[in-house]
Amino acid sequence: QVQLVESGGGWVQTGGSLRLSCAASGRTFSSYIMGWFRQAPGKEREFVAAITWSDGSTDYADSVKGRFTISKDNAKRTVFLQMNSLEPEDTAVYSCAAGRRLSRLRVGLGDLWGQGTQVTVSS
Repeated sequence: QVQLVESGGGWVQTGGSLRLSCAASGRTFSSYIMGWFRQAPGKEREFVAAITWSDGSTDYADSVKGRFTISKDNAKRTVFLQMNSLEPEDTAVYSCAAGRRLSRLRVGLGDLWGQGTQVTVSS
């Protein structure tokens, strides 16, 4: 079964950190770009960060640059999102997705999605 499974969400105070994981299984994702997205209550889903599985190149939304870091572990087929200096505005359900083109993935046109994990940042 091809799937992406997120973990690592939770509750944290302002200024705290969390690390999210996205484990990929069921197929080879070496030709894919992996992305993180988030959706807050009442808001549209937004792009957070992406990493190209083959060469590790990264891309970030302006709102998280300098605070969030996306990385990968090829052996574990897992993508991570290290989130530092968290703010209440970062509260959302975070989902990972896989796609073949960054331009499409950035606008939410992923080929495969995980179920999401809740991140709550309290003030």
